[in-house]
Amino acid sequence: MIESHELTKYYEEFLAVDSVTLDVPTGTVLALLGPNGAGKTTTVRMLTSILEPSSGWARLAGYDVRTAPEQVRAHVGVLTEQHGLYERMKAVEYLDFFGQAYKIPASKRRQTTLDLMERFGLMFAVDKQLGEYSKGMKQKLALVRAMIHNPPVLLLDEPTSAMDPQSAKLVRDAIIELQRDQRTFLITTHNLSEAQQLADRIAIIRHGRIIANGTFEELAHRFVGDTQIELRVREPLNGLAHDISDLVRVEEVGTDWLRYRVASPQETNPVLLRRILGMGVDVVSLSPLSQTLEDIYLQVVKEDEQQEGKANEHLR
Repeated sequence: MIESHELTKYYEEFLAVDSVTLDVPTGTVLALLGPNGAGKTTTVRMLTSILEPSSGWARLAGYDVRTAPEQVRAHVGVLTEQHGLYERMKAVEYLDFFGQAYKIPASKRRQTTLDLMERFGLMFAVDKQLGEYSKGMKQKLALVRAMIHNPPVLLLDEPTSAMDPQSAKLVRDAIIELQRDQRTFLITTHNLSEAQQLADRIAIIRHGRIIANGTFEELAHRFVGDTQIELRVREPLNGLAHDISDLVRVEEVGTDWLRYRVASPQETNPVLLRRILGMGVDVVSLSPLSQTLEDIYLQVVKEDEQQEGKANEHLR
C-alpha cells in the first residue's frame, strides 16, 4: 500500500533524503523514527506528492506520486506538524469545506463529520470557532480532517503531540480500530513507547538514510541480542551461577538473583529449571526482562554513529 524505491531528495547541494526504500503492506502500521532533521517530514511530503523526488520512485495505493498526484491525494489522509486550521471557522464549516474539496456528497458530509467528531470526543465543541480550541483539540480536529474522505492510507506526523493522556489514548485506540479495517499507516513520532505499542514494523532514519527496518522482534534480536532473563531464588546463590554456566551465558549476579542471556528460552529454560530444582534450590521467579524500543533505538543510532566515525577516519 506504501512503496518506495531509493527515494531521494536534494535541496540544491544538501541531501535531505538518501535512497529510502519502504514496503508497507495493507493493514500495517509503520513507525518512522529519527531525530529532528533526519528526513522524516521530507519523506512524508514526497509520499503525498507535495514534494517531487530528486530521484527514485514511490507509490501509494498503487498510484505513482509523480504521475498520479491527484489519485494519491484522494487515497491518503495526512496529519502534518503544521495544521493550517482556519481559526475563524467553526468545526462543522471547516470540515464541510474539506468534504467539498474531496467531492463528498452533501448528504454524506455532515453525517461523516458528526461521526468523526463523536469518535474523537469533540462533539461538545462542534459549533465553536477553531481559534477557541486547545492545542490537543486542534490536533484531534486535524486528524478528523485527515480522515474525512475515508482514505485507505494515513500518514500521521506526531499524531498525539500536545494531547493529554486521555486524548492520546483515544487516538491510539482509534488507530488500532482503523487498522482492523485494513487501513495502512505511516506514523512519525518521538514517543517510543507509543510506537512500540502501535507499530507492526519500525524504520529508523538518520541523516536521510534508513539505518534499520523490521519488526520489533527482528530489531531486538539484531541490535540488542538474545533474550535476557532474570532468575530469583529463595536462598543465596552459593555458586549456582557456575553450576548453570554450561547452559546459559550469565551476565549479572546478585545475592539471590542472577541474569543471563539465551538464544532459545523455550528450549533452554525447562532444562535449566529441572537442573536447579534437582539441586534442591527453591525458585522464586524466572522471567524475561522486557526490551524496549528505546533500548533498540539507542543501540541502532550508536552503531550508526560508530560506523560513521570509522568512515570519517578512513577518509582522513
